[in-house]
Amino acid sequence: MVISADMSAQILRLHETERWRVGTIARQLHVHRDTVRRVLAQAGLSPPAALLRPSRVDPFRPFILQTLAKFPTLTAARLFDMVHERGYRGSPDHFRHLVASLRPRPAAEAYLRLRTLPGEQAQVDWGHFGYLQIGRARRPLMAFVMVLSYSRRIFLRFFLDARMDSFLRGHVEAFAAYGGCARVLLYDNLKSAVLERIGDAVRFNPELLKFATHHRFEPRPVAVARGNEKGRVERSIRYIRESFFAAREFADLDDLNAQARRWCEGLASDRRWPEDGSLSVRQAFEAERASLLALPAQEYPLGERVAVQVGKTPYVRFDLNDYSVPHTHVRRTLAVLADPECVRVFDGAAEIARHARSYDAGAQIEDAAHIDALVQHKRRSRGHRGVDRLSRAVPSASVLLARAAERGENLGSITAALLRLLDRYGASALQAAIDSALAQGVPHPNAVRLALERAREEQGLPPPTALHLSEEVARRDAPVRSHALANYDRIVPADEGEQP
Repeated sequence: MVISADMSAQILRLHETERWRVGTIARQLHVHRDTVRRVLAQAGLSPPAALLRPSRVDPFRPFILQTLAKFPTLTAARLFDMVHERGYRGSPDHFRHLVASLRPRPAAEAYLRLRTLPGEQAQVDWGHFGYLQIGRARRPLMAFVMVLSYSRRIFLRFFLDARMDSFLRGHVEAFAAYGGCARVLLYDNLKSAVLERIGDAVRFNPELLKFATHHRFEPRPVAVARGNEKGRVERSIRYIRESFFAAREFADLDDLNAQARRWCEGLASDRRWPEDGSLSVRQAFEAERASLLALPAQEYPLGERVAVQVGKTPYVRFDLNDYSVPHTHVRRTLAVLADPECVRVFDGAAEIARHARSYDAGAQIEDAAHIDALVQHKRRSRGHRGVDRLSRAVPSASVLLARAAERGENLGSITAALLRLLDRYGASALQAAIDSALAQGVPHPNAVRLALERAREEQGLPPPTALHLSEEVARRDAPVRSHALANYDRIVPADEGEQP
């Protein structure tokens, strides 16, 4: 707290002339006790030290200090048990506060200010910025941030995940925005960069190594728990939270990224350059641009590629949603290649489906052609099964269907009508009726139905009634094999079977 010269003079007068205590001065002048002590210390004065009252813990203080020096992280609860066993009878709460004041504090560590050459280094990290609700899906909002260590130029791009494809896509867009690539890229020990680390032995993600080889930069992880080594990207993420994201409104992810791009090219580039207050970050970046590595002529192939299994229904599951495929590819393993806008499905090297990507959850994204083809296939299958059954039971039905096709009749409805007549009248009666209809030159189910009714009336039979039995009833009505009567003769004695 900064106080005026008049306040400092009044504090000194009340302390020296009126002999007021520090607490009295602070209470009457409405300032903090530490402010009063600081004014007195700057004037070379110090308040009289308060006398310490005897405490129950005084005999155990050397033991406590010695134990904490040897085990600095020992909990106060365990230390209280140890002291209690040695005769201490004070309160646990008071003891906990006492240990907090006696526990040794680690010495403050000093850091050298890191300086890099133009185009030498960039730092990369993810930042989590809450969640977005898209339909029924709650997607994480992740910010990919890259900072050039020399000029402090920031690149910012938001994604709905932190997968490897998004990680590499952020690199590509950052390199395009910079017009080049730094020679060394620093990473935290995130899984997209480092799969395993034991001491100084590091196993990089093979996808990142392939990407780095293509762009000719060196991926370099920072030491474990040493965030200061990439402090420029850490500070940039904090700067993004406070200067860009706080209280910002946006319609969707595309709108947010458009605003982020304008912010990076505007306000973030016009801020003061930390190395020289007379220059801006934009000016420092223009000087650094010529030192960046040139980008390769051939673009790196991006896209998330996963193998998917198609079940009985013609859909593949990718990222919480189902995408339709042709029905001819069910029960097969296919490949999905996805980018932020499109989902493509491949069978080997052939692309069999393409859909706009959805970030919803549980949605079915369908191509109308896939569904129509499946419906037509099902209809043809039902028709083929009906024709096969009809032809096997009544050979003349094939001739009738051929004649009907020549006349342009609907074969599906004719087949269904003949199958119903087959179930009601039987195969032999239907055969005779079809022969009669063909002889009259009328290949139509109505002519067959009239022939069947005429034959029934001539024979004096009642109208037929179709009876459909369930599978349970059909099992109960299964034929039973009768036993030979000689088996029953063995049960009756011979004398009982003779006539008197």
